[in-house]
Amino acid sequence: PLVYFDNASTSQKPKCVIEALTQFYSEYNANVHRGIYKIADAATEEYEKVRIKVNNLINSYSERSIIFTSGTTESINIVAHSWGVENLRKGDEILITEMEHHSNIVPWQIISKKTGAILRYIPMRDDILDLNNIDNLINNRTKLVSIIHQSNVLGIINPIREVIEKAHKVGAKVLVDAAQSIPHMNLDVQNLECDFLTFSGHKMCGPTGVGVLFGKENILENMDPVFGGGQMIEKVSLDKSTWNEIPFKFEAGTPNIAQVIGLGAAIDYLMNVGFDFIREHVSELIQYATSELQKIEHITIYGPNQNQGSVISFNIDKYSAYDLVKLLDCYNIAVRAGHHCVQPLMNHYNISSSIRKSFYFYNTKSEINYFIECLKKTIKIIDH
Repeated sequence: PLVYFDNASTSQKPKCVIEALTQFYSEYNANVHRGIYKIADAATEEYEKVRIKVNNLINSYSERSIIFTSGTTESINIVAHSWGVENLRKGDEILITEMEHHSNIVPWQIISKKTGAILRYIPMRDDILDLNNIDNLINNRTKLVSIIHQSNVLGIINPIREVIEKAHKVGAKVLVDAAQSIPHMNLDVQNLECDFLTFSGHKMCGPTGVGVLFGKENILENMDPVFGGGQMIEKVSLDKSTWNEIPFKFEAGTPNIAQVIGLGAAIDYLMNVGFDFIREHVSELIQYATSELQKIEHITIYGPNQNQGSVISFNIDKYSAYDLVKLLDCYNIAVRAGHHCVQPLMNHYNISSSIRKSFYFYNTKSEINYFIECLKKTIKIIDH
């Protein structure tokens, strides 16, 4: 049987999610917010029910703050190309970190070139963010801080509350990339007080092609849409157009209806499993896997000793990460090798790649034992 340890990339899907997609396509496949016939009404109702579920999941201020996107990457790009273009000027500063996923680096590099804003980084100190100089990094020129909540490589959960508080004191907005954290814990945007929060459905048992952008209503109201056409309009004439109300002005064209409905099924499923159970179970797996890996000679595990997250990244001296992972695949074990879309973080460790194991609630200790056994076999195969 498959041993799947690549959950930080994408999670496996429960039957109820697959059935929700099938049911939509086979029973009430119609566009949303357009038709007034029965199945169109049904599609719109089920689609909008998910907005309420997301609102409850993250304790948002209202459903109007929930925008459906194709994923975290699109969500960040909407903020960058709308809020960023409209609010950033030459000499302003954008602050991100050295451990960001490329999806939270590249858009800000593009926007900094367009606007003349300066892109700055919170540096790494050993295995954590170096916040010793945070009062200088977050200053009166800082207009936006965009920060990953949980690292997709190190397993560390960043102290975003501290960063948000300091950013708000100077009037800066804060975007939180929650792609890795939301599958494992309850997030409360009212408690965090972040201005934007982004995540993807496919990492939390949902389908691919669907994600969420949360934004505070007053900010979204003053942002222009990035994409034009479809339901994002109020009126269109040959001379000009006016925009629909939020969140619809950011959802141009036919949305990913089936995927949104599938996300709703995934949220129901995870709520039934329970986030407390998920965190406790994954934490237990992390501690067990770490202790077993540490018994292997010449291994380097990246990240702090107190791994708070769901991933373990490592290398073994003289062995290629790609060779080991390819051989593990022969034993039907799926783990990731590469730079994991965080090349600046790889540079911090002076490596080009690593092996990453990432867990979810359906993984077991017996799978970890099998992985360790097969990893030792692959090392012997390469040695001979």
